[in-house]
Amino acid sequence: MSKTTKKSSGLSTDKNWWRQAAIYQIYPRSFADSNGDGIGDIKGITSRIPYLKSLAIDAVWLSPFYPSALADGGYDVDDYRNVDPKLGTLADFDEMLAGLHKQGIRVFVDIVPNHSSNLHEWFKEAIDAKPGSKARDRYVFRDGKGANGELPPSDWVSHFAPSAWTHESTFGGKNGQWFLHWFAPEQPDFNWENREVQKDFLKTLTFWSDRGVDGFRIDVAHGLAKDLSEPFRSMPVHEGLEQRGNKGKGIWGDRNEVFAIYKEWRKVFNQYDPPRVAVAEAYVHPERLPLYASTKTLGQCFDFRFIETPFEAAAYKAATQEAVDLAKKNKSSCTWTLSNHDQIRHATKMGLNPAVERRDWMLSNGTSHPIDMKSGTQNALAATLYILGLPGSTYMYQGEELGLHEVTDIPEKDIQDPQYLRNLKVDKGRDGCRVPLPWTSSGSSFGFGSGGAHLPQPKWFADYSVEVEEKDSLSPLSIYRKALKLRSELQTKEDIKWHKTKDISVLHYSRPNGWHCITNFRGHAYPMPKGEILVASSPLVNGRITAGTTVWFKKK
Repeated sequence: MSKTTKKSSGLSTDKNWWRQAAIYQIYPRSFADSNGDGIGDIKGITSRIPYLKSLAIDAVWLSPFYPSALADGGYDVDDYRNVDPKLGTLADFDEMLAGLHKQGIRVFVDIVPNHSSNLHEWFKEAIDAKPGSKARDRYVFRDGKGANGELPPSDWVSHFAPSAWTHESTFGGKNGQWFLHWFAPEQPDFNWENREVQKDFLKTLTFWSDRGVDGFRIDVAHGLAKDLSEPFRSMPVHEGLEQRGNKGKGIWGDRNEVFAIYKEWRKVFNQYDPPRVAVAEAYVHPERLPLYASTKTLGQCFDFRFIETPFEAAAYKAATQEAVDLAKKNKSSCTWTLSNHDQIRHATKMGLNPAVERRDWMLSNGTSHPIDMKSGTQNALAATLYILGLPGSTYMYQGEELGLHEVTDIPEKDIQDPQYLRNLKVDKGRDGCRVPLPWTSSGSSFGFGSGGAHLPQPKWFADYSVEVEEKDSLSPLSIYRKALKLRSELQTKEDIKWHKTKDISVLHYSRPNGWHCITNFRGHAYPMPKGEILVASSPLVNGRITAGTTVWFKKK
């Protein structure tokens, strides 16, 4: 018998609501601070529900809000079934959830199944336990190499440290073993061959589903199943997509065994009416995406191709058509995204010369090469309207609706990201897109809260604040609001038709109900086709579409 969660009548009853939804990602610690301690919290999100409603979105996705020491921005989880006391309580969460549901906004929560934090009760138990014990088998502990086990068990590397192995003595262990971590040492990897681990995550999914959560975003969805057979295969560098797509037989990622896990999760999701939804964060070869987006597994999978696709007509058309064809083959829906909490904000990418090495530019605090912020914001808006018109789901990241750019000059003393701190300082990290949002043009934290902000906000944030942009009908915020409202009204069958243009820098497609979208990427001003203009990312000039502009229109 299915479980029907009691909800407000604000939610639609369509079981396929997610297929063409607009989902807004909230990084809770940087969205809104209700108590002035400099950290965003659950009550802060609740206080901004009217703003979220004004965006005409279908759902929000919350990055981790669980108890965490923040070794990796909350993706080091101490307790999967609770709220970090610094962010609130479960009662606060329930209040937020009910408030969002009342406004017709569904909620995704982030599930981090590849690893826990070193402060998770299981890992603390494992550190105190003996080799070969039940407690240690929940994680991946191994003896070291060398005469006295002083060397790591293999040459595997971590994303946040030179080695993927850390000696247990780092956290007080006294048995001389090493434990595996794909990310920071404070993020020990679970052993997903362990049935107790599998059952505990089923319990977690049920816990949040029973509370009324509508969906889940699965962190590092491709990474759970690993080849732990010994002797360990050599992997001195990270596996690329080609290696992961090697018929599901890589070492760390995208192994076929992972789908047995997700098939069991699907049984949990389908116990609810409507069924719960899941989207996989899976950095895998495109040919493998359908395995995660299957109705037998998670149902949907991020397609990250547009995050790095250059803002050019040919590249956008090829990426679009490949994604649409793949989705049709799999009977899933497309997913479109330009930004998230791990990426340089796309307005910045689009305002920077494509030939510039972005990592080096970030390490220079954005001073080694000039950036055209105005052009970047304009191109970002054009790209957004382009993907919002496509069939499928669009995932947006907080602040992009304001046209925010990356904060590149965070002082080293204020940097929080282990991607910089633990990785030999070769990458500035992701803090620049996680700086708290500007709500007002003044105040100690631009309206984020009554105190300061946990990451420093630049002075130029004042011009990008909600307060300023709400007064400007041509601001990014105004355009997002108008486009998202129109999108919900115009949504139609998941089909697309291309139309010829007279300029290789201009793309024109339409949807089955006569909804047209035309984008001038880098070409000369292009004559506007006949029809009723619905929304434009930039004003037309003498009836022509300028470079870096997308227009939605309906033919008369």
